[in-house]
Amino acid sequence: MKLFVRSMLLTLGLALAALGSAQAADEALSAKLRKAFPNLPAEAEFSETAMPGLIELRIGTDVMYTDRTGRFLVRGEVIDMQNKVNLTQTRLDELMRIPFDQLPVKDGFQIKRGNGKRQLVIFEDPNCGYCKRLERDMANMSDMTVTVMLIPVLGQDSRTKSEAIWCAKDRAKAWEDWMIDAVKPKEAKCDTSAIDRNL
Repeated sequence: MKLFVRSMLLTLGLALAALGSAQAADEALSAKLRKAFPNLPAEAEFSETAMPGLIELRIGTDVMYTDRTGRFLVRGEVIDMQNKVNLTQTRLDELMRIPFDQLPVKDGFQIKRGNGKRQLVIFEDPNCGYCKRLERDMANMSDMTVTVMLIPVLGQDSRTKSEAIWCAKDRAKAWEDWMIDAVKPKEAKCDTSAIDRNL
């Protein structure tokens, strides 16, 4: 039993040493590349990719690539031909993903169809033509709960309509009346700070 415990402790010690060594190597690489790119913002991150020698440079949701020396900078997509995976798009999807339960749904309103078991959150402007088409398509879908987050980005008329819809007694009906049937929402006043938070 003592031999087993010693063996486990030795294995754990070696794993921690390797982890520390890898972390030190990552920090050294990052420091080296920061010298090559002196104007990078503090939040820029470097990390190894699946392609040997290719380093990912991430600034916010921008992903670029460089080599271990920082001599070359590549903008574009890296595709794993063997596995048929766009590694750049996979990484961007990962960076843009927001856990569903962390969305601020209290600043939206819900439209429930059927049992409502499928959940969808949409951010829409009431004057967006694509949004209106989406609403018409979704009107024929069942068993879903749609949470609408108003984001009036297409001008003052969008803001006016968003406020009228948000302040309506039945927001879902006012929204669908406008988006599907082109019935303009009646102006009303209430606390519209939720719209500002959505923006």
